[in-house]
Amino acid sequence: MFVVNTLSMKKLYIIVALVTASFFSANAQSTYKDVAPIFYGNCTKCHNPIGVGPMSLLGYSQTYAYKNLIKTYVNADLMPPWPPDTAYHHFFGERVLTAYQKNEIINWIDSGATAGDTTLAPMAPTYTNDYQLKGKPDLIVKIPKFTSNATTTDAYNCFVVPTGLTQDRIIRAYEIVPGDPSIVHHALISMDTSGTAASDLSGGCYTMPGTDMGIGGYAPGAGPIVFPGKAPLKVGFRLKAGCNIVFQIHYPAGTGGKVDSTQVRIYFYPIGTTGIREIYDKTILQNWKLVIPANTVDPFTATYSVPVAVSLYATFPHNHKVGVKMVNYAYKGIDTIPLVRVNNWNFSWQGYYTYPMLVKVPAGYTIFSSHTYDNTTNNPNNPNNPPQLVVAGTSTSNEMLFDSYQYLLYQPGDDTINITNLLSGDTLLAVKTVTAPTISTKAYPNPFNKQVQIGYTLSAPANNISIVIYNMYGAKVKTLTTHQRTSAAGYYETTWDGKNDGGSPLPTGVYIYTITANKLSCSGRLVIAR
Repeated sequence: MFVVNTLSMKKLYIIVALVTASFFSANAQSTYKDVAPIFYGNCTKCHNPIGVGPMSLLGYSQTYAYKNLIKTYVNADLMPPWPPDTAYHHFFGERVLTAYQKNEIINWIDSGATAGDTTLAPMAPTYTNDYQLKGKPDLIVKIPKFTSNATTTDAYNCFVVPTGLTQDRIIRAYEIVPGDPSIVHHALISMDTSGTAASDLSGGCYTMPGTDMGIGGYAPGAGPIVFPGKAPLKVGFRLKAGCNIVFQIHYPAGTGGKVDSTQVRIYFYPIGTTGIREIYDKTILQNWKLVIPANTVDPFTATYSVPVAVSLYATFPHNHKVGVKMVNYAYKGIDTIPLVRVNNWNFSWQGYYTYPMLVKVPAGYTIFSSHTYDNTTNNPNNPNNPPQLVVAGTSTSNEMLFDSYQYLLYQPGDDTINITNLLSGDTLLAVKTVTAPTISTKAYPNPFNKQVQIGYTLSAPANNISIVIYNMYGAKVKTLTTHQRTSAAGYYETTWDGKNDGGSPLPTGVYIYTITANKLSCSGRLVIAR
C-alpha cells in the first residue's frame, strides 16, 4: 500500500510540474502583440515623441532598442513611477503594473523580445500636444518671460498676473505648465481679490502677496487636477471677477540666466451650473524645526487637529532630497484611517494623489505625519557628498515636511461617492486616442478567505467581456461574468466568493483569473487561504 501511494504521489507531482511548466512556457512564448497593450496603457503617456520620457515606446523597434533598460526598471519597480504604497492606500489613476503585467514584460524580453506578427497588436495611441488635458482651456494665465535670478542661491519670485475676468467663474480643472521644467523647483498658485498685490521679483518672495485662497501647485512629476463635474459630486474653486493669479515660483541655485514662462491653463464649469461644492487646498502638516546632522537617519513628525468633519479628496506630501519615506494617517484613540505612505521617496515624481473614494475624517481626529530623512551616503539622492548638516528651510539644499490636502466640508453620503467612476473616461483626461482598448487589472485582498474584489480598467469602450477563473491545472472552475453589451472606458469591479460554478467552496490554492474584452485579455493570480 505504501508503494502504491508513493507512486501515485510521484505521478501527481509529475502532472503538476508538467501542467505548471506548460502554463508558464505558454506565457514565455509571448510576442510584441501581447506586451504592446501593457506599454500603451502604462508607459507611453510619458514615453512618446513629445512626452517627458527620454525615449518613445510607441512601436516594436523603439521598444526593442531599450529592452534591457526596461527589464532593469520594471524589475526594480522604478517604472512606471508611482511613489504611494498601494498596499497602504489606493489612489485614482495609479501607475502600477500588476504582477501579471510585470511577468509578461520580463518573459517577453527573456525569450528574445520577438516581434511576431506586429499587425495583431492594437493601434498605438496618438499624442497631439505637450499638455496633459484635452481641449482648449477657457483661460490661460501666464507669467511674462522671466530670466532666472537664481545664480549662487535659490530664488523665490512672485508674479501677480490679472485674469481679466468680468464675472465669477468656477474652476473644474487646471494644469500648471512650467515654461522650462528643468529650472522650476516648484510653483504655488493662489488667488488675490484685493487688487493690491504686487509682483516681487527680488528672489526673496517667501510669502505670497495678497493671497485669499490657494488653488494648487506644481512640482516635478505633478499632473493636472480635474474635479468631478457631474452628479453625485460637482466640486471646484471659485475664481472671482477682477482677481489676480499669484504665482510663487522657486528657481534653484545655478539656474540663473535661463528663461521661464510658467502658465496655468484653466477649464471652467459652464456659466449657470448649479450644485457645485467648494473645495479647499491647504498645507495642514508642516514642521520647520528639522535639524538633520550629517551621517544620521532621523524621523520628524507633524500633526493637525481636525475641527470639523471633512471629506479628503487628494493629498500632496512633500519633502526635498534627503527625505526617503513618509506616512500620513488620521486617528482618534485606537481608530486609525490610513491616508498615504511613500516607502521610496523620489523628488522627481510627486504631485496630488486623488483618493478613489472620498475619505471622511470626523471632527476631533488628528492627522499625523511622519517623514524619515537619511543624511548618509546610503541615500543615493543625498545632494551632499560627504553629507552635511541639513535644516528646515526654503532652499533646495534645505529640507521640508510639507504635506497638503484638498478637501470638502463633509456631507452625509460623501464616503459612498466613487471618484474613480466619476473621473474615468472624463473628456478632459482623454489626451490620447486609442482605437482598441487596453486592460489593466488588480485584485484585493489577495490572498483572500471569504471574497475578493477583481477590478479592471478599460482605456476605451469594449464589449464581449468575460471573467473566468481557472485552477493551476488549466481547468475552468468559475465563470464570473460574461456579457455582450458595450462597457464605457473606466474602472469596474466584480466580487468572487471563492466558489465554483456549482456553488461549492474551492480549496486553498492558487488560481488564475482571465479578463477578456474584444480580442484583448489580461490575467492575474489569486490565492485562496482557507
